[in-house]
Amino acid sequence: MKNFCFLATMLLASINLLAQDNLTVYPTNWWTGMKHKNLTLLVKSTEAIGSPKLAASVNKKGISIKEVRSMENNHYVKINIAIDSNATPGLYTIRFGGIVGNTWKSFQFELKKKSTDDGKSRVRGVTSEDFTYLLMPDRFANGDPSNDAFDDMRDKTSDRANKFARHGGDLKGVQDHLEYFKDLGITTLWFTPVFDNDMPKMKENNTDMAGYHGYWFTDHYKVDKRFGGNEGYKTLVNAAHQKGLKIIQDAIYNHVGLYHWIYQDAPAKDWINEWPSFTGPNHREETMFDPYGSKFDKNNMVKGWFVPHLPDLNLANPDLSTFLVQHAIWSVEEFGIDGYRIDTYKYCDEKFVNRVNEELKTEFPQLTTFVEAWVNTVVGNAYFVQNNFNIPFKHNAPGAIDFSLCFAMQAGMNQPAGWTEGVNRVYMTLSQDLVYKNPLNNCIFLDNHDMDRVYSVIGEDWNKMKWGLNWLLTMRGIPQIFYGTELLMKNFKNPTDAEVRYDFPGGWKEDAVNKFTAAGRNEKENAAYNYISKLAHFRQSSSALKTGKTIQFIVRDGVYVYFRYDAKETVMVVTNTGSKEFTPDWAMYAEVAAGFTKAWNVQTETTTTLTDLKIQPGDSQVLKLIK
Repeated sequence: MKNFCFLATMLLASINLLAQDNLTVYPTNWWTGMKHKNLTLLVKSTEAIGSPKLAASVNKKGISIKEVRSMENNHYVKINIAIDSNATPGLYTIRFGGIVGNTWKSFQFELKKKSTDDGKSRVRGVTSEDFTYLLMPDRFANGDPSNDAFDDMRDKTSDRANKFARHGGDLKGVQDHLEYFKDLGITTLWFTPVFDNDMPKMKENNTDMAGYHGYWFTDHYKVDKRFGGNEGYKTLVNAAHQKGLKIIQDAIYNHVGLYHWIYQDAPAKDWINEWPSFTGPNHREETMFDPYGSKFDKNNMVKGWFVPHLPDLNLANPDLSTFLVQHAIWSVEEFGIDGYRIDTYKYCDEKFVNRVNEELKTEFPQLTTFVEAWVNTVVGNAYFVQNNFNIPFKHNAPGAIDFSLCFAMQAGMNQPAGWTEGVNRVYMTLSQDLVYKNPLNNCIFLDNHDMDRVYSVIGEDWNKMKWGLNWLLTMRGIPQIFYGTELLMKNFKNPTDAEVRYDFPGGWKEDAVNKFTAAGRNEKENAAYNYISKLAHFRQSSSALKTGKTIQFIVRDGVYVYFRYDAKETVMVVTNTGSKEFTPDWAMYAEVAAGFTKAWNVQTETTTTLTDLKIQPGDSQVLKLIK
């Protein structure tokens, strides 16, 4: 009899779920034990479910209904709920319908138990103690060929012979190479977005391009099944955490893909920034802080569409804002990510981004964020993060992707030292750190997925490459390299971004060579890999490089010298871009080097007395000072 009752109950539940097939609820679930106990559930249907007067109820204690109302588009209903402090995990059935003459509908909403490991083994934050590796899952490694393409998606293809198509790389491929990252000295993985991009190939620069990069969202709550789906993402994050690696999630608030339901069937017309005809942004971040700027230019900057297939979101809309905030919090708890990188930050509504940053920090104090604002100046970079400016609007993001320092380092590698050129540009850029609340929170880099590869930028000069790598791994901030830099992968973006996004050799079973192994790399590639690895592992044990202070000296005769130091350790970095041998004048550096007698070279692992130290033209050394 008990078995019969159980089966009958399950049958009724199944029938009930079948009746709900046309309902989708966001967020898809929540947790007990969260600080965010008040939620807005957005119920979506393919048919009209709204009504002028709505009511709602829940089948048991633990969730309270605070408000229910129709959206402008009657395919949507908004239900505000409160999760009681004593709520227990489980399924809750919520019913809603019109008070007079309307069919009632129901759905099940699950409360899970919040993880007790947040801030410990997961959601740990990414700081200047880390070294980040940026990759594109589709271009890195194919761990599961069975998910390369699906007939029920708008882009049904996977074709490695076409550099603009999807190639089949996935999260399992990333997971298969966690030891590779550890050996290289990486502590954190940042990959381009993994959420659903169910878009057909779109025309960009007269090319039919697939959304392999992940920036064309069509569903915020589904990880793209070509990458492995939600479970594949969880599996990777958990495996990375078990190896001691952290995960940065790439977030996009500014826009969605053309086939996202937010655009195709918007809950309200003002969820999208619409224009009479396609209007792109002016891309001038100065419009956001210019004391003489026009409202016209700022409005265009915030509301313009990047390209015709990326609708721009009206982040000032309170319902849309809440939807995105809840998704950001949901992502952290659901997957256990450690940090966020926010894409296209300077184009976003400013009050919204401050709100989402604050809400995330409230729920996850250890979580960290750095933001992408491709800017022209240090002032522009600092404006979008916590800064020391006395200005009307203050951003609250802790750190930025430091484009100013990136361009300075590229100039330092490429140009002869001049009054404002070459390594003097590096010196000048760092001297402006007074604008940042904490420059250690900035992510520093030599190139990324949107730029020419640095090895090509410097004319494939390995000697100059060493200068940049030394700066990258010893300057203040969170260092990041782009996948393949350790193999000296090269190319310019001309004519498209695809030129700098080639597959990692060895990531596919059919590859002729496997550069994940020393045997598969040539002599130059092994030299680059070993150089980065040795410096990265030294950095892991160096308190001065991870969190220490900086003191730099003006460039003399093309020689740039700076120190990273704390109470435990002092590291000296010397780069001789000039034409003469450099012998340090230790009296000049006495304020930081006094009391030391020897220097240990990180790369050669040899020790030299300071009086015998000489740096040849074109040489750059990272030296640990010894008393």
